[in-house]
Amino acid sequence: MTKSISAQGFSLKKDQSDLIESKLQRIAYADNLIVDLIMHVKEDKKYYFDVTINFRWGANAHVTSDDFDFAAAVNKLMDILDTKIKKEKDKIQEKK
Repeated sequence: MTKSISAQGFSLKKDQSDLIESKLQRIAYADNLIVDLIMHVKEDKKYYFDVTINFRWGANAHVTSDDFDFAAAVNKLMDILDTKIKKEKDKIQEKK
């Protein structure tokens, strides 16, 4: 899985990027299912996370999250992301 994380309007601090990396470990089970994960983080009073995931079978998923607290926004995002990946994985397994 190729990860691309970019910040818009601010620069990610070391602890923020470490938090994102540690939270992405939660979806490590899907490394072989995902081609790439593109994350954009924007700060404008709130933190906005915008993630696009491209699966190896051609499907893609788009997930967004926002919160005033950086860590809370990352946690919300990971909950949504985890659910989305599991649904997509289950869909593919049903087709086999």
